[in-house]
Amino acid sequence: MNIKALFKILILLLLMALGIGSCTSNKKAVEVTSQEKKAFEQKEGDTITIANDSLEYDIIIIEPGYNVWLQSIAKPRQYYSQSFLENRNNIYVREWNARVMQPQRYSPNLYELQINYDFNINYGYEVNYQLYNYFIYFQRKYNQRLGPFVPRI
Repeated sequence: MNIKALFKILILLLLMALGIGSCTSNKKAVEVTSQEKKAFEQKEGDTITIANDSLEYDIIIIEPGYNVWLQSIAKPRQYYSQSFLENRNNIYVREWNARVMQPQRYSPNLYELQINYDFNINYGYEVNYQLYNYFIYFQRKYNQRLGPFVPRI
């Protein structure tokens, strides 16, 4: 084998190593506070209904600890604009629904049902606020990532 061929193989191996290295995830688990851990460890089921009566739309969330988390840890109402919430919910709902359709890849125990969220409907602030916060709660509790954003409080 001549030096040119050896050099090409070395370059190819180097590029492959860099490619493999860039495929590994640098995503660290989100740091969860002790107050959040208490909410996540709740055993009794909370049932939250998010509704917009004028649109006849509601979401029912049955998740132990969510209401405690929402009341004590989530950012207060009006912290985010409605357009911010709608944009994030758009991303999260699309990814959520994609995962529901792939039970062989994503746990059907986490992603049970699709969310029927029409991006062209104005559901109002409260629906968007609570849906967004559920996505943040869910991602932090189950160490999931539904989009390119780190789920922060």
